[in-house]
Amino acid sequence: MNTDLSLHYISRPANRKNAPLLILVHGYGSNEQDLFSFAPQMDAGIHIVSVRAPYELPPYGAAWYAIDYTADKGKFSDLNQARESIQLLKKFVGEVKDRYDVNAKSINMLGFSQGAILSMAMALSDPSIFKNVVAMSGYLNEDLIVDMDGLESRFRESELTTNFFISHGTMDQVIPFSWAMQAQPVMERLDVDYVFKQYPMGHGVSPENFHDMKRWLESRL
Repeated sequence: MNTDLSLHYISRPANRKNAPLLILVHGYGSNEQDLFSFAPQMDAGIHIVSVRAPYELPPYGAAWYAIDYTADKGKFSDLNQARESIQLLKKFVGEVKDRYDVNAKSINMLGFSQGAILSMAMALSDPSIFKNVVAMSGYLNEDLIVDMDGLESRFRESELTTNFFISHGTMDQVIPFSWAMQAQPVMERLDVDYVFKQYPMGHGVSPENFHDMKRWLESRL
């Protein structure tokens, strides 16, 4: 594990200079090793960094923000921690760009579950950060988006507009499929390059989901 930047991470360098960067952001209770299992199957020309969330969940996991499953009205998410983690991720992205020989115009993020929620919130708050965002088994949380009312003008005026690959399992018991579908009307309003893919699975990534994502992402780098 690398500890030279503000968040712990592991990386797979690309086989070329000025490579596109792909940052992997894991879900609640997982760690940087989880999504890094994708790395050997991704194009060798991509510099891949898998980052660890700041809140430790012993013995081996971590979280981007707390979730209380015993709350009176269902599970409760600590959105202040989520906002702090977004700022940490933004700082981390800048550090990676400075530390490694990557293409500053091709910064990409892939998030799962909590990681997907934060990835979408970051990209919608500032469309100039990422070229592509992959959001797997997450949902669009409007409470985490800066100036939701100014979304359309922000995307219209941005020099770079983020593309989105959104996927979800129709049998997901952790984050309901109906929550994931709420992203579609927002994407339609923004008129961005996006796909919304559904799969007959639970809270995870099926082989079909992975290969669809891989084709979509690698064709847009």
